[in-house]
Amino acid sequence: MMAAAHDLEMEDVNMNMGRDIEEELEEEKEMKEDGKGKDPFKNKKVHRIVSKWMLPENVRRTYLERANCLPPPVFIISISIAELAVFIYYAVWKPQKQWITLDTGILESPFIYNPTKREEAWRFISYMLVHAGVQHILGNLIMQLILGIPLEMVHKGLRVGLVYLAGVIAGSLASSIFDPLKYLVGASGGVYALMGGYFMNVLVNFREMIPAFGIVRLLIIILIIVSDVGFALYRRFFVPANGSPVSFAAHIAGGFAGMSIGYTVFSCFDKALLRDPRFWAAIAAYLACVLFAVLFNIFLSPAN
Repeated sequence: MMAAAHDLEMEDVNMNMGRDIEEELEEEKEMKEDGKGKDPFKNKKVHRIVSKWMLPENVRRTYLERANCLPPPVFIISISIAELAVFIYYAVWKPQKQWITLDTGILESPFIYNPTKREEAWRFISYMLVHAGVQHILGNLIMQLILGIPLEMVHKGLRVGLVYLAGVIAGSLASSIFDPLKYLVGASGGVYALMGGYFMNVLVNFREMIPAFGIVRLLIIILIIVSDVGFALYRRFFVPANGSPVSFAAHIAGGFAGMSIGYTVFSCFDKALLRDPRFWAAIAAYLACVLFAVLFNIFLSPAN
């Protein structure tokens, strides 16, 4: 019995020594990386949190080794400022029936997607700058900043911009097909593309992205999608006839763009995106849909 107890004590000592050695080695490694104890990553703790929310476990170390804020999340911040500036312009300096839900000014805007002016091709993108009211722009800005900034910290602006604009274009083209006589405003297509890409990554890497929080994240995303789509459907079908006749198809199309292109882009953190066959397959499918939508608008659209 004494010998067994002694052996157990020795095993405990060895385990504790092993843990201490591992902790010391980890601290020494961090000290070397930080440069004599001075942490060049002042937001290193932030990067660790971001990595847990945005990346599966097997690539977090790679991210933390590369983590920096250069460049900062310029794309998502810039696009948010542009959308806010356009909203303020139409709310303050253009005639409105009411400030909460904009009407007259935005319907005459050169940015809005107007089915009778589809030859002005920039409207298929610029409509994202215009929003139909305070609740509309606040919802989009909050979601794209909360989700877009950490995504851009991890994947950088080029990839996030690609996914966002893919959702915006998919949204306007889908609206021109499924709701061809309705106006379209708002950045929901881009926001839903970010949400779709993130949702698919959480779903596929569920066990590696903190399961308990993974459930919460999935539920939050689903709740936001259901409430936002519900509000869009309400505006589309139940707002009085003299209200703004806006489409809702951009939400769904943006989500699908994110679940295809966005998932591929966001799952290639530690790989060359252009060498991933999944990326080219998603791009080919996306371009095929774009080509169909363009031909539909030229030859078959009721708006003609």
